Amino acid sequence: MFEDFKKFLLQGNVVDMTIGIVIGVAFADLVKSFVTDILMPPIGLLIGRVDFANLYINLSSQTYPSLAEAEAAGAPLIKYGVFINNLINYVILALVIFFLIRWVMRQKEQEQEG
Repeated sequence: MFEDFKKFLLQGNVVDMTIGIVIGVAFADLVKSFVTDILMPPIGLLIGRVDFANLYINLSSQTYPSLAEAEAAGAPLIKYGVFINNLINYVILALVIFFLIRWVMRQKEQEQEG
């Protein structure tokens, strides 16, 4: 049984998939950092010094001066600023993956033609 498991783990497809997942997770972190740390601050500045990550709707009757304090108090919140950041992360990641897959498909077509 151990030998079968070892054969399964060492198959090319499993190793390739594992490498792809590890690189994908690292790339997703890179895109998240790009959006959060580089892209959103200038956009927030243009809109009027808004930090999207701190935009929220407080659903409780209490008032809180910041998102961190509202979270610490356990207040029910709609954190739409975090959602905006995540949406932008997703769109950028999807675009990069789209162009990468498109490039790979073109490379495969060229190999088959030549």
